Amino acid sequence: MVTKRIAIRNLFISNFVLAAIHAGGSLPALDFLMTLTRLKSNYFVALALLAIAYSFTCAQATADDSQESTALRILLITSGCCHDYDFQAKAMQLALKERGVSAKWDVVDEGGKGTSAQIDLYNNSDWAKGYDLVIHNECFANTTDSDYIRRITDAHREGVNAVVIHCAMHTYRSAEIDDWRQFLGVTSRRHEHKSHYPIDVVEQKHPIMKGFPSGYRSALDELYIIEKVWPNTVVLATSTSEKTGKKHPVIWTNQFDKCRVFGTTYGHSNETFSDKVFLQTLTNGVMWAAGRLE
Repeated sequence: MVTKRIAIRNLFISNFVLAAIHAGGSLPALDFLMTLTRLKSNYFVALALLAIAYSFTCAQATADDSQESTALRILLITSGCCHDYDFQAKAMQLALKERGVSAKWDVVDEGGKGTSAQIDLYNNSDWAKGYDLVIHNECFANTTDSDYIRRITDAHREGVNAVVIHCAMHTYRSAEIDDWRQFLGVTSRRHEHKSHYPIDVVEQKHPIMKGFPSGYRSALDELYIIEKVWPNTVVLATSTSEKTGKKHPVIWTNQFDKCRVFGTTYGHSNETFSDKVFLQTLTNGVMWAAGRLE
């Protein structure tokens, strides 16, 4: 009889262990606790606990793998004149994380603090390969080499989506070719003074502008003077010059051949990169440009 009871117990143990493993951590906690209350063997308890621990580990690993496979692969290119790029890079990464966007970031901070530089990254024709999105937050107004610039824009023409922020609009502004400006979706060469500018939403139904508060004023920032809006650009919001009364696009989208572009001229100050409305709009723009917000 003892031998028979042991055999039955071991069979039950085996079935319990297998069930726990296959459950992937989904065995209801109440059922598990009720089962443990019926156990008469410390050996059995130990096996059961090991099985459950193993199943939860497997479940967590599966969840991590799933999150890894859906994470946005983002390349952030930053540096140049006039801004606190380290603060801005960290603020962007934190903003996406706090809003539940899973992302893997590579940050390229090269070229120094001047207005003219050619960074090594762009010397490789496959510089954007493997990324879902490139964020341009660099500021090199006086770089003019046409071949260099076209190595950047050619990658985007082929479908590497992008977000362009603030001084990206003045980057390569001294160049004779228009490729970069066509990619951005706007042409700008100068800005007005810093102020808290009202932002007027033009396309309220666009997913990027969802929930944008009425009557909102920007954090302390510069107003970029937009000389030209390119044909494939959709203006989402404008601000008005305090000097001339003219409205200028401040948030927009652009279609550059196969590439989706989200752009904003705001982004000068740390105050802007601490502003919840700006960060939410930027997050929406990242998701839209990556094809994950429609």
